[in-house]
Order: sequence, then structure tokens, then C-alpha cells
Amino acid sequence: MAKYVYLFNEGNASMRNLLGGKGANLAEMTGLGLPVPRGFTVTTEACTKYYQDGKVISKEIEEEIYTMMSKTEGIVGKKFGDPNNPFLVSVRSGARASMPGMMDTILNLGLNDTVVEGLAKLTDNVRFAYDSYRRFIQMFSDVVMEVDKPKFEKILDAVKEENGAHFDTDLTADNLKEVVKRYKELFKKEKGFDFPQDPKVQLMEAVKAVFRSWDNPRAIVYRRLNDIPGDWGTAVNVQEMVYGNMGNDSGTGVAFTRNPSTGEKKLYGEFLMNAQGEDVVAGIRTPQSIDQLKEINPNAYNQFIDIAEKLEKHYRDMQDMEFTIEKGKLFMLQTRNGKRTAAAALKIAVDLVNEGMATKGEAVMKVDPKQLDALLHPNFEPKALKAAIPVAKGLPASPGAATGKIYFEAEHAVNAYKNGEKFVVLVRLETSPEDIEGMHVSKGILTGRGGMTSHAAVVARGMGTCCVAGCNDVKINEEEKYFIDKNGKKYVEGDWISLDGSTGNVYGDRLPTVQPEMTGDFATLMGWADELRTLKVRTNADTPADAAQAMKFGAEGIGLCRTEHMFFDADRIPAMREMIVARTEEQRRKALDKLLPMQRGDFEGLFKEMKGYPVTIRFLDPPLHEFLPQADEDIASLAKEMGMSFEDLKGIVADLHEFNPMMGHRGCRLAVTYPEIAEMQTRAVIEAAINVNKQGMNVIPEIMIPLVGDIKELKFVKDVVVKTANEVIEKSGMKLEYKVGTMIEIPRAAITADEIAKEAEFFSFGTNDLTQMTFGFSRDDAGKFLEEYYNKKIYESDPFARLDQNGVGRLVEMAAKLGKQTRPDIKLGICGEHGGDPSSVEFCHKAGLNYVSCSPFRVPIARLAAAQAAIKKEGDLGQK
Repeated sequence: MAKYVYLFNEGNASMRNLLGGKGANLAEMTGLGLPVPRGFTVTTEACTKYYQDGKVISKEIEEEIYTMMSKTEGIVGKKFGDPNNPFLVSVRSGARASMPGMMDTILNLGLNDTVVEGLAKLTDNVRFAYDSYRRFIQMFSDVVMEVDKPKFEKILDAVKEENGAHFDTDLTADNLKEVVKRYKELFKKEKGFDFPQDPKVQLMEAVKAVFRSWDNPRAIVYRRLNDIPGDWGTAVNVQEMVYGNMGNDSGTGVAFTRNPSTGEKKLYGEFLMNAQGEDVVAGIRTPQSIDQLKEINPNAYNQFIDIAEKLEKHYRDMQDMEFTIEKGKLFMLQTRNGKRTAAAALKIAVDLVNEGMATKGEAVMKVDPKQLDALLHPNFEPKALKAAIPVAKGLPASPGAATGKIYFEAEHAVNAYKNGEKFVVLVRLETSPEDIEGMHVSKGILTGRGGMTSHAAVVARGMGTCCVAGCNDVKINEEEKYFIDKNGKKYVEGDWISLDGSTGNVYGDRLPTVQPEMTGDFATLMGWADELRTLKVRTNADTPADAAQAMKFGAEGIGLCRTEHMFFDADRIPAMREMIVARTEEQRRKALDKLLPMQRGDFEGLFKEMKGYPVTIRFLDPPLHEFLPQADEDIASLAKEMGMSFEDLKGIVADLHEFNPMMGHRGCRLAVTYPEIAEMQTRAVIEAAINVNKQGMNVIPEIMIPLVGDIKELKFVKDVVVKTANEVIEKSGMKLEYKVGTMIEIPRAAITADEIAKEAEFFSFGTNDLTQMTFGFSRDDAGKFLEEYYNKKIYESDPFARLDQNGVGRLVEMAAKLGKQTRPDIKLGICGEHGGDPSSVEFCHKAGLNYVSCSPFRVPIARLAAAQAAIKKEGDLGQK
């Protein structure tokens, strides 16, 4: 028979999956002989069963909880619900991964109208008993029965005002009795029945509330952002109450064994005397620094110092501890590996190795790769951020902090920048390739539509620019150039706003930002990561500036250069448009001749920046209509510029229009229709490589044909490439090695990869398009319905942000295996947005790929994730 409830002395730290993080640590501390209030844990399996049984706690689990309750009563020597010797408990949630936003703690459970009198007699402290009761009614009503907390706070404030009390601690026993009376009246008014008096009912309702909280909207979003599976469930910890509110010899506090902001090795924390846990967090009274406990209670302080050291050495990591002092006696309520800033995480990891407390492998595993984002981008000044109230929330599409004046058109943003305005925020319903220049000059980008992998999100991440995407809270009117926030406030062009790309929050005014600081610890830890990983990390870069940035962050080549991004600059787009509107091959070649020197110059710049590392250049991919205007006034203006009639140009734009451009005339299909485009691009790549090799470099360019679905397509375009390349090489009189490969981004290509590998010397998995084609939905439109899929538990995460390993992943594994069968030395990489996602990097390592490629600012994240993947696969932390 399954066991669903464990006493603290029956568990240990290794049972984290079953007991949750909090329960496992309470069990471990109990085993270490530390002063832990007694109790038991209802397991994560009980939570899973609760959901399987239709959100009902089964009779067997209920009976097991009551059995453990009576065993705990025997150990403690008190009785649950007995007014003469009452046993009160706290109820806390505790998933196996730390999850902010789960259920708040309930203290003093077991109190009712008769038990409170017994507690008053037993402690000879009426004020304490009623203070505990009013806290319990408020917490239970708020957390379990969903009666809004502010309604209770309003009553408390009123009683304080009536009695001239400044702090809660100034209220007398009679005042608190009045608070309890009014709280119970409020409860009955809100719920239609009396406040529950049976402690067993209170306990079961609290356990159910913890289980329910596993599925609250905050918890679902947090799980999605942090790759936590929905079927893990949460445990419930029921623990003997100890009281920090029994007078001035009692207190409660929270402390860290090291500073969680800086990583400094010094006890950091705060406490309040005559208080319960939530008082420290609520900020009603100003807590005292932990150092001051030395003066107030030296014995408790010294004991706490010893315990803190013991726990840090035992867990070999910085600990976050909660404690209570009851009548001078210290109790430990919780310990866990403390949350810390990115800078602190690096310092602590490096210090633990230097102190002999961790191996390099363990240190590398202690830093969350996603945290590194905070070190690579500006952040808001912490005090200003704490005081600021968001006016809207969207998706945290690209990290960093941005503040600036808003502009609704890319052109206006560029003009403002040219006129000296250095703080620009571009606000669009959604961005398109035409907005590139405006995006480039902006500190931040806000869009009303689109998801985590929309155009705005992908381009912003590539540029390292802060972006909040898909912000439905704001109503954007691009024509009249204003937006309205969720509170109804109107913002017009030139108004200041601030964006937090790490949380998705939008603020309605100017917030000060601080630049990130890179420390020596960053270089040290990344050096260890590089020693441990086997997967190479390249970057997606289209300009020498991007390539230089990626090199600084440790990139080992370019895995994707999107040549179309090079054509959007103001001095190039006319020649590109001339090529598109050409009606004959001769006209098209004339326009391509203008583009050739521009492309060649770009490639030379990239090759020089990458200093001999591999560079993969993807030939033109997007549909041609993206380079042409769509609005009549813009078409008229361009027609005049190009010496054409409006009607002719409008006809060309109409001809190029496609119902589903994603699956339209793009990728290798362009080169099949217009081989001269592939010829020009090949000439540019090969001539650039020859030019830089003349200067002493050894560049081996990699030419990538996109969107191939059939070997004959690839062979046709490859023949054009090889013929052109060999002619250029022969003419130069130099030797040059080059490779031709393809992007695997169509399911058919993955399924026939053994055939395609006969022509392709490398595969690069374009997982953005492969995901779109496998799922059958567009990443730009999916945001409209994906939220419902998360809410209804159809999907747990965004398949464009985190690789779908069961579907898309299987295609990648299949293609890798088939490709190697035909060509054992085939080089395999991934260049979709997934290349910078830690869980996807781990998948790539397991699938046997040679490299991942991601935007420059995600290179350090991928390097660290690749090291962690290697460590996990080896399962060997100790020797590294």
C-alpha cells in the first residue's frame, strides 16, 4: 500500500521528489539533531492523486493524515483541538523546485473560539492568544477561503485608529478580541456561513488549498518560464507552531549564510521581536539587522551562527533560513539553497571552489544559465523599481531594462535619434523587417501582438535590446500615435515609458537604469564551463558588430548569417527592390551586380571578426514581398523613386502577394526560380573568403541552402553554387576549401535526411520553421491561442521558446541518425531560437549534435547550459 504521509524523522534530503524541497530539508535538519518543530509531510504523490481523483482528497490519504497527526500529538505531548492542552500547527506548501507564487503559509491552525481561551489560560497571556487567533482567521480566510486580505486589513486599521494604536503591538487584548469579532462577522458576510470551528475541517481545507495552489495562474506561468513539469505536484508540510509573538523575549526572522545580492561571505538577514513570520515580510514594522540579535539574545544568536555554519557546510551551498525564538529558545523552521542575484551566484560558486567546499563541476551546476541574462543587459535601479507600479504586462521577450520616449513608427524613431534623442522606445502593434533601422536605434521595443518568438522578440534578442512583446494590456493606435494602458491612461508620441524585458512589466514613467558589471568571477566560471562541455557554441550574426559582440561572449563561429538582413539598410534596399521588380534576367543581373560588392564587403567583415572560426552563411530566405511596401502612399513614393508608374509597381506587389508566405516562394525556391541570385551570393562569399585569406587567414566558408524538402532541390541549387564557386577560385589562382550544406526545417527533409546527406556536407536544424511546420501553426499567430492551451493543460510551454522534444525533437534525432548513416563525418548544428534555451541545449547534447547557435547575448547562457548537459550526462560532479 502506498505511503502518502511521512513524519519529519522518517525522511531525508534525498527524498526531495517525494517530500518536496521544504519537507526534505525539514527531515534532513531533524536527522542532524537541529531544533526543528515536529511535524509531518503530505507527499507530492498525494497531490498528484488529488488531481487524478477529480480534486478530492481520498479517504485513505485523509486517514493517513489523521494517523500522523495523532503520532505527532504523542511526540509533542499536546492534543489537536483540546482547549486544555492545545496543539496548533502551521501549514506550508513545498514543491520539489522552489516556486514563488505558490500558497502562502497558514499559521496557528487549530484555533477556534474555545481553544483560544485555553491557549490564553495555558500561556497566561490573553493578548498573545487573541493576536494568534486574529492572524489565523485572516490567513485562513484569505488563503483557503479566498476572502480578500485588504478587507481584513481595513478592519485592523480601523481598530488601531479607534484606540490610538500606532503598531499592531500597541493593541491590547480587548482590542484584539474586537478585531476577532469583526473578522468573524466579515467572514460570515462574505461566505454566508460561520468561520469553521472544527480543527480537522480547518486542516483538510488547508491541505486542499495547498494542492489547489499548484494550479493557480501564477504557478502555471512560473512553471512554464522555468521548465517545471505540471505533473510534479506539491507537498504539504504540517508543523508544530512555535511562537515569536509571545512577548519581547520572542521573535522571528529570515537569514542567509551569505549576502544574496553580492555573494559576500557574511551572515545577512533581519528579524523582529514579538512578531510572527509574515510581519518580517509585510514591512509593517522595520525589522532589525541580524547582527543586533547578538545584543538582544546572545545565546540564541551564537546558537544560530553555529547552525548556519553547520547547514552551509552540510549542503555545500548558501542557505536561506527561517527561524523563530520562543521565550528565548531558538527553533529552525526552514532551510533551502538561497535564491541569489546573478552576480552573487557567480561569486558564491567560485568562492565555494576556492574554499574547498565544491568541485568545479558542482560550481558550474549551481548557476542557472538563464540568470546570466541579468549580467549582460542594463537593469533598473533596485530602489526605483521597488517603488514603481506597472501599468501593463506583456511577455518578457528579450531581457534588460529600457527607458525612453515613445515613437510609433520606425522612421520617427530614427529621426528622433538622428536629432539627438538617445532614449527611444519603439511601440508597434507588431514589427516587420522594414522596422529594422528603428529597432536598431531604440533602447526598448514594445509590441501589442506576437509571442516570445515573434519578429520583434527574435530580432531584439539578437541585438541585445530589451523587448516586451504581445502586450494585450495596452491598446495601441498606430495611426493616431497613442496607446492606452490598463488603467485608461493615454500615452502619446514623446511620452516617457520604461520596459522590463526580464519580467514583461511596462511602467508609465522614466525609471533610472544601471549598467551591468562583468566580474572576474564570470570569466572564471565560464572558463570552467568551457573545460567541461563538449558541445560547441556558435552565434547567429548578420553584421561585424554582432559577430564582435558574440566573440566577446565566447562564440566559436557563426552558425547562422541571415543574408537578407543585410539588404534592409537604407543604401541597399533600392538595389534589392530593383532586383525584385526586374522583369527580365538581364535587368535582374544588373541589379544583382550592384548588390555583389555590398555582400562581399559584409562577408569580409564577418570573416575578419571571426578570426578563422567557421562561418555559416544562409542564402536568401524570406519571400520577396517583404522588401516592398504594402500601403498605396508608400508604393506611389517608391514608384517615383524607381522611375516606374504607380500601376506597374502596384501590379508587381499584387503578383508577389501570397496567402501563406511562410510556405510560399522563399528559401531555395527563390534560387530555383532565379539561379542568378544564388550565383551572386556564391560569388560574394567565395571572393570575400579569397580576399581575407590573401591577408593570412584560413577561412573555410560554409554555404547553407535554406528550406530544402527534396534532394533534387538541393542538388539543383548546389550545382549552381559549385559551378560558380569553382570558376571564381580557378580565376583567382588560389586554393580554397568550402562546404555546402542545408537547413533542415521541413519535416520531409528530416524524414529523407539520408538522401539529402548525399549532397549536404552539414545539417543545421532551423527549429523555428521546423516547429511551425511540425505543429502546423505560425509562430506569429500562435500567441493568440497558446494561452488557452496552457490554461487547459494541452501544452506546458511555448514550443517556439523550448524545443518540443517529443515531436520536433524526434525529427531532429531521426535526421541526425539518418544523416550520419550516409555521411559519418556530417557536421550537425541547430540555429533556431532554441539554441539559447538551456533545456533545448541539453537535448542537443544528448542528440549528438556538434554545436548550437544562438543570438550573441545568449552565447554565455548556451556555454553554461552545454557544460551542465555534459555533467548531467556523465553524472560525475565529484571528479571535475
